[in-house]
Amino acid sequence: MSVPALAQDAVVPAPGVGELSGQLTACADGDLGKAELLLLEPGGNTRAPGMDARRRFQVKGLSPGDYELHVYVPGCEPRAWRVQVSAGQRTEVEARLEVALDMGTTIGVTGRELSKSEERALSAESVRVVELEAAKQQTADLGEVLSRNSGVSVQRTGGLGSNARFSLNGFTGEQVRFFLDGVPLELAGFGLGIANVPVNLLKRVEVYRGVVPVRFGADALGGAVNLVSSDGNEKDGLSASLQAGSFDTYRGSVSGQYRLGPSGVFLRGHAFGDFARNDYAVDVEVPDDRGRLQPARVPRFHDGFAAGGAGLELGVVDKPFAERLSLRAFGSRYRKELQHNVVMTVPYGEALSSESSYGALATWARGGLGSGRLRLEAVGGYSRRDTDFRDTSMFVYDWYGTPVTERRQPGELGATPTDQTLWQHSALARLHAGYELSESQRLRFTLAPTFVSRQGQDRLKQDTGQRDPLDARRNLLTLVGGLEHEAMLADGLLKNVAFVKGYVMRSASEEVLAAGDVLRRDQASERLGVGDGLRLFLPHGLLAKASYEYTTRLPGPDELFGDGVLVAANLALRPEASHNANLELALEDLGTGLGHFRGSVGGFARFADQLIVLLGNDTTLSYENVYAARSLGVEASAGWTVPGDWLALDANATWQDFRNAGGAGAFAAFDGDRIPNRPWLFANASARLQRRALFKPTDVASLGFSSRYVHGFFRGWESQGLRQYKQEVDAQLVHSLALSYVREGSPRLGGTLEVLNLTNAKAYDFFGVQRPGRFLSVKLTADF
Repeated sequence: MSVPALAQDAVVPAPGVGELSGQLTACADGDLGKAELLLLEPGGNTRAPGMDARRRFQVKGLSPGDYELHVYVPGCEPRAWRVQVSAGQRTEVEARLEVALDMGTTIGVTGRELSKSEERALSAESVRVVELEAAKQQTADLGEVLSRNSGVSVQRTGGLGSNARFSLNGFTGEQVRFFLDGVPLELAGFGLGIANVPVNLLKRVEVYRGVVPVRFGADALGGAVNLVSSDGNEKDGLSASLQAGSFDTYRGSVSGQYRLGPSGVFLRGHAFGDFARNDYAVDVEVPDDRGRLQPARVPRFHDGFAAGGAGLELGVVDKPFAERLSLRAFGSRYRKELQHNVVMTVPYGEALSSESSYGALATWARGGLGSGRLRLEAVGGYSRRDTDFRDTSMFVYDWYGTPVTERRQPGELGATPTDQTLWQHSALARLHAGYELSESQRLRFTLAPTFVSRQGQDRLKQDTGQRDPLDARRNLLTLVGGLEHEAMLADGLLKNVAFVKGYVMRSASEEVLAAGDVLRRDQASERLGVGDGLRLFLPHGLLAKASYEYTTRLPGPDELFGDGVLVAANLALRPEASHNANLELALEDLGTGLGHFRGSVGGFARFADQLIVLLGNDTTLSYENVYAARSLGVEASAGWTVPGDWLALDANATWQDFRNAGGAGAFAAFDGDRIPNRPWLFANASARLQRRALFKPTDVASLGFSSRYVHGFFRGWESQGLRQYKQEVDAQLVHSLALSYVREGSPRLGGTLEVLNLTNAKAYDFFGVQRPGRFLSVKLTADF
């Protein structure tokens, strides 16, 4: 409900900011010892104001705008007030609760309705919500933004468009599932990988750690990442961004939506384009006149990347037959040059890969069924992905980009040339049903089958009379289902979610042997999983969460069949399983006279069996099953915002002990070793200086500084060989600096000048593969 302020204090609290204070008065049966206050800010963030012994509360350093104050006291009817905070004024609110209210009055349920972001953060799910409002103004890509969060590591082999490995609490690759608005990322028009998704097309990112909700219909082992582009309630408008930076890097994106008045028909669309030469300098060894290797610093000459894509969605909302019905079509394409081998010791001059994908996705949702208690949602989609790889060079290139000699046999990556195309067809369906058993209990069911078919063509084997191995049949059918029960207990202070899942896999594959014979390599698997999530509100704004899941992750198409470029097929790959547990204690926002404090500390445990790991040598890679592995870790974060919001400091750190625990099998000799080639200790720190009303009352200028530390780690098994001869990625510390300016209004305009790797430090995510040095970029944004 909207309630005017009871009083306005004319005393100016601080230049450019306001304050909110008030008195809480409970009903006769109210338990003030368990009172909870939640202040929803205009940007969607939340604070939990504290109270003194007299039940008075005060929040200082608020930016001008409309706020919502939500008050909950056990035994009383919860209420909410909308309050306008003005610069230089203190707003006083009398928060008085009643025993019971007529549900027809202005408070109702809408007074306590939270945003989707708040619902996720306050749920029993093991999820961390990453808001992207500030990141949209910065030049860092999505991989860089996510790597600044605890528990997350993003390893990359170069600049824009390079291969990226996303790790969450030690698990990586397809062990972590990626979604766009709840739909698998590769089936939603973004097959380029999560690190290269344009930030400005998204609203927020939800990172699920270890335990994945049933509604996704997913078989993740280490968690899931859901990229949210829309909550369905955004206003009509158009947003655009343009970015230019070092090494001939250019990025642009545009998105918009429009609703045709009361008809309920809406139109949404987006487009993006990326280009980068990635010609940054690297340190290598080149032969001198006598053929002796000497150190040299040279620019990369064959590492270009170009990508583009678009999507268009047409739908209707608020109709008798559907709350929402939509059809989305999408397409994207990229082209990537390959510069060197896995450890950057051999340069390539002509090897090239490219990929195009297109498809369509239909969604339908309707609630109010079954006496108003049943809600149904359905998703169906199809996508096609074509991957081309060409390696037919007749020359040997040096690090200066010069062809120095002719090869006896074409091909730079291996002993034989390659000119091939892979075609992959994917179909997805998902049905989700939710039923409200009572005001405090809900039941949910999800069923999600996915079918993938892949074939290919090796153009060099045409007209040779040999059987083309890529022409072999390779089909994969997976089915994931789950049943979930949610219960609210202790007047809403405690929420529990218990679930059971089922996993089914059927693969039908053919392997072409050297003699041309065909060997059938079929697999079948059925697994069960269970889990539970618990959330508890504690006094003083504290929130405790605990979760557990026994889960199975079925091998994906690229793991079974290879990726058509550097990863070879392994048709004998088996599903992996894990016991995952999480425990977290969080302080969302504690307001004091010294400012606002936030923080969290948590621990996690992962006990995996038949863990799937990417292993290989300097030229080729393949996925293999490790007998068993376990990961134990701790992560913590802390933040402080001073009164007036002109300075904010944040830091987080993660330590994880991820080791081979297999006493038998192919890797038994490395029992107790760390899983190789993965960071195990890393930390982030950031500081933000901000000044409001710098030139106009509605503008904001900010200066941000961030640092990331990654401790050294071995490329291979740590017990193999002498330490002085081991291949090791050294410890590194990288800094970034960004200056931003935003002018609110219509249109809303913003600009940022940012320097990544400020000190031009040598940075490596993988052994021998040097990351870009100092990177200067500028970004302009506009919202109409």
